[in-house]
Amino acid sequence: MQRKCKICIKNFEINVNLRNTPTAQEIWKNLPIASDINTWGEEVYFYVLISSKTENDAREVVKFGDIAFWPSGKAIAIGFGRTPVSQGDEIRLADKCNIWGTTDFDLKKLIEIKSGEKVMIEKCE
Repeated sequence: MQRKCKICIKNFEINVNLRNTPTAQEIWKNLPIASDINTWGEEVYFYVLISSKTENDAREVVKFGDIAFWPSGKAIAIGFGRTPVSQGDEIRLADKCNIWGTTDFDLKKLIEIKSGEKVMIEKCE
C-alpha cells in the first residue's frame, strides 16, 4: 500500500504520494513535521530536522508536482515555476534534490504563500 501524507500551508492541503526511497522513509518516520516557509522565486521551501544522503537520481530540474528534499540544506522544496536560476520555463532548484513524493495539487496556487507562514506535514493513514 502506498504511503501518503499531506502538506498543510495556509488553507491549502497538498496530498502527497510518497515514493519508495530512503528519503521518503526518513520523512515518513519523522512525521508530523512543523516549520516556517521560505520562498525563492516560484518555490517554497522549509527546513526540517532530517538528514538524507543525495540519492542516485537526485536532480536540480524537477517536474511540476515533484516534492523534493534538499540534502545539503536539510529542507523540503516545492518548485512550481521559475526560480532565480531557471533557464527558460524549467523548474530549477538551487542544488540537487531527492524527489521523495509527487502531488496532483495545482502547485501554482502557492504563488500567494509568503515567507514566515507556517507549514505542517502529517501522515494520511
